[in-house]
Amino acid sequence: MLSEALAQYVDLHRSLGFKFRVQRLLLANFVRFAEGYGDQFLRIARVLEWAVLAPSLPQRRNRLLTARRFALSLRAEDPRHEVPPADAIGRRLLERRTPYIYSPAEVAALIKAAAGLEPAGSIRPLMYSTLFGLIAATGMRISEALALRLEDVTEDGLLIRETKFHKSRLLPLHDTTRCALEAFLLVRRRLGTLDGALFVSNTATAPAYPTVLATFLQLARSIGLRGAPGVRGPRIHDLRHSFAVRSLESCRADRQTVARHIVALSTYLGHSHVTDTYWYLEATPNLMRQIAEASEARHRGAPS
Repeated sequence: MLSEALAQYVDLHRSLGFKFRVQRLLLANFVRFAEGYGDQFLRIARVLEWAVLAPSLPQRRNRLLTARRFALSLRAEDPRHEVPPADAIGRRLLERRTPYIYSPAEVAALIKAAAGLEPAGSIRPLMYSTLFGLIAATGMRISEALALRLEDVTEDGLLIRETKFHKSRLLPLHDTTRCALEAFLLVRRRLGTLDGALFVSNTATAPAYPTVLATFLQLARSIGLRGAPGVRGPRIHDLRHSFAVRSLESCRADRQTVARHIVALSTYLGHSHVTDTYWYLEATPNLMRQIAEASEARHRGAPS
């Protein structure tokens, strides 16, 4: 009975456009576990027994919540199924790694170092300096930048297709960013490649993410942004964080303006929920100080 219910549950999610691969594998594991005990209905005790078999607390919570969503769906049609509490194995606050906020000088140093890559005169140094500069100037994800095609560069901006949340969006570009991109395109279009990727290296194909990451780490260490291998430091993704934070810092500090700016920034960044963008408010002491000052003024009755 649970196997049949799982098949219907998976089919429903896939029909709605979800890949549902990881969830399917997890739930299939649970169903085998439960049916091994002869269960025909979902039981809280069995979910907990299965969940705690995972080796870490985050994995246990993921098992619990995945099974809980399955249970909610089943119980909607048959009350004999039990739904485990979401906090049955403890609560966990969302933990996000504190972002590194690049200074303009550090971004410039990174781009300059990329422009000095070997072999000199090839497209490789120009490709990397343009790639890192574009991410810093637009806040796009590295995966989005590497997926860009030549036809995605339009007069109105960059077309970001079917990204993390299966959404497409258009990114308007500042004139300085467009000029730098056009300079790269002059060289890129002279390459006779079969690959239509915007960013290609000396192999005339788009570089793989591990290659880009290794190059970034090499450059970051060469300019003193990162320490020895194994020591944490700024990441490529922090260029996106920096864009978001600098954008919010430049916004006029009144509530209505900030609210409009947050919505626009959320759309520009391709966030699925505006709450994901609000997280950037706590990313730097400067923003937190502005929030604290506004809160104090409101507490005193002053206009904010």
